Amino acid sequence: MTTADAVRRVAEVLPRAYEVEVRGRAKFRVKQIVFVAFTPDERDMGFGYPRAARDGLIDADPETFYLPGASDLRYQWVCAHLDRLDEAEMRELVVDAWRLCTPRMLHDLPDLAAPAARVWDFVERQEWHDVRPLLHPDLCVEDGELVLSGRDAVLDHWRERPTPRPPTEVEVRNARLYRWRR
Repeated sequence: MTTADAVRRVAEVLPRAYEVEVRGRAKFRVKQIVFVAFTPDERDMGFGYPRAARDGLIDADPETFYLPGASDLRYQWVCAHLDRLDEAEMRELVVDAWRLCTPRMLHDLPDLAAPAARVWDFVERQEWHDVRPLLHPDLCVEDGELVLSGRDAVLDHWRERPTPRPPTEVEVRNARLYRWRR
């Protein structure tokens, strides 16, 4: 069994994702695309899901999954009863829904050790005061020919350049990003 708060914990750390309230319903978006939405009582959620595969998902577990209302059938959307989902299944559904509305280069970020996705998101938004505490003082960044050592050198480089491409491999020490490889 999962809850709307558990869904929030997963969705809020995904790069480019943010929560809004629309007509009394909480929704998570990337830009203007909704990838997760709750019913007003937050017992059910709707989520992005490939239209071609949704009938198979519903047929596999009709006690958990169901089609959205008639006005939303045109979207790539499925609904689920949260009390019928376990945490792992919910996380997979939320992350896959997020992947439907983000560029492919971001898709591996949620699978990397925390706080990699959060760091990349803050760097993209240029929220430097939030990035710094997530970086180990001895951070090493390797991106092709570029090799940088030390948190301050990395932050100076990132401030002066366009947003780096997301890492493909990270190492974390003491809950802070220690190595960033691309």
